[in-house]
Amino acid sequence: MPTDIRTFDSLRIGASRVATARQAGVHNPYTGGLAGSVPMATVADVRHAIEVARAYKPTLTRYERYQVCYKAAALIRARSIEIAALITAESGLSMKDSTYEVGRACDVFLFAGNAALQDDGQIYSCDLTAHGKKRKVYTLREPLQGVITAITPFNHPLNQVAHKVAPSIATNNRMILKPSEKTPLTALLLAELLLEAGLPAEMFCVLTGDPREICDEMLTHSSVDLVTFTGGVPIGKYIAAKAVYKRQVLELGGNDPLIVMEDADLEEAATLAVAGSYKNSGQRCTAVKRMLVHQSVADRFVELLVGKSRAIVYGDPMDPNTDMGTVIDEAAARSFEDRVNDAIARGAKLLLGNVRQGALYSPTVLDGVTPDMPVAKTETFGPVSPVIRFGSIEEAIRISNSTDYGLSSAVCTNRLDYITRLVTELNVGSINVREVPGYRLELTPFGGIKDSGTGIKEGVQEAMKSFTNTKTYSLPW
Repeated sequence: MPTDIRTFDSLRIGASRVATARQAGVHNPYTGGLAGSVPMATVADVRHAIEVARAYKPTLTRYERYQVCYKAAALIRARSIEIAALITAESGLSMKDSTYEVGRACDVFLFAGNAALQDDGQIYSCDLTAHGKKRKVYTLREPLQGVITAITPFNHPLNQVAHKVAPSIATNNRMILKPSEKTPLTALLLAELLLEAGLPAEMFCVLTGDPREICDEMLTHSSVDLVTFTGGVPIGKYIAAKAVYKRQVLELGGNDPLIVMEDADLEEAATLAVAGSYKNSGQRCTAVKRMLVHQSVADRFVELLVGKSRAIVYGDPMDPNTDMGTVIDEAAARSFEDRVNDAIARGAKLLLGNVRQGALYSPTVLDGVTPDMPVAKTETFGPVSPVIRFGSIEEAIRISNSTDYGLSSAVCTNRLDYITRLVTELNVGSINVREVPGYRLELTPFGGIKDSGTGIKEGVQEAMKSFTNTKTYSLPW
């Protein structure tokens, strides 16, 4: 399924287009060919974009915000095949994964539109104590005075952007977005669709270019009130240190375990393990990064895991029969190959995969992995399935909590005592029972602790809270 090469010759800043001479190519990870080109913003462009946004005062009613989000979802759905093909062309993700992402992004805009219709204020009676008064305190949420800057990663070129901009629209804010330089084309197309849906141009601006040149200005400009970032831990910590005294929403990496207890349905557990490991080519912060399996059922689980992993069709991402496309680039694929080779050298056993061709890396299964091996100790952001065997629930909890991450997790068991302990004792932001770690609604709270984030949640409702100021007032009745 071919896709046209997309060339954007200008930056959209506010209501105008600003021509820029420098262009950067965006290359297809599978073919190496040019998927499109985008303009390279300068620091002056960033400053101008922020100034235009800061000067604009949004006046959209709740209904108008709902309408923009609803129309955006309809436009995305109507052009789903085209958008999915563009995602695949710039990211190497399979058409199956890209099509699924388009559907999720539609949900984000629908949830945001519906949330915009809901009154977000509260009412408190004041005569609750002996020294109280017969008054009422009211709250209301207002958009930020300044601008929101957003920085998004390569692995979900549409949905990660939707999770930033949809709550911004729903709360009447203005946002400047810097998408990943590896996958900027989809974000620019989304910006065009939002304008078509009726969003005032001053409320959303996409700037493309080298983050080393322009991102510091997005973090430090005096008119920026909030920085929202999804991506890796080192960059997240850099932002936390650089964007001093600005609100920050940082959704960072994960090293999410799938814990398989001795009573688990092993067919179901292996199916979840494969889906959690290889969807999106394993490039998800909530992908299954470690498989902790009780030693009494590990042999059978591994047998099922290898069989189901072998059945994954990987290759040309544009082929509708392909389950898994490439990773983002050859450098990433080489890093996975190196980590797996390191694990083998440390005593792990390669059961399947570790085959690389350019940016294409096969589903890979390792058994006999220990918690201290880098392939399991740190985040391996690709289609690698390391199996760690344990003997007791105490050991499983200790291994799960032994990394620097705390994003999500999953457990396969039917025992309520196990579930209760794991929900209580795992140091993570979310736990899914008999489901992959990444399962969630676009509406529900999402985020992690430790190196996975600062505990401030994303998800449409939580983002809308972060993107607003709460004003309190009281009346004598």
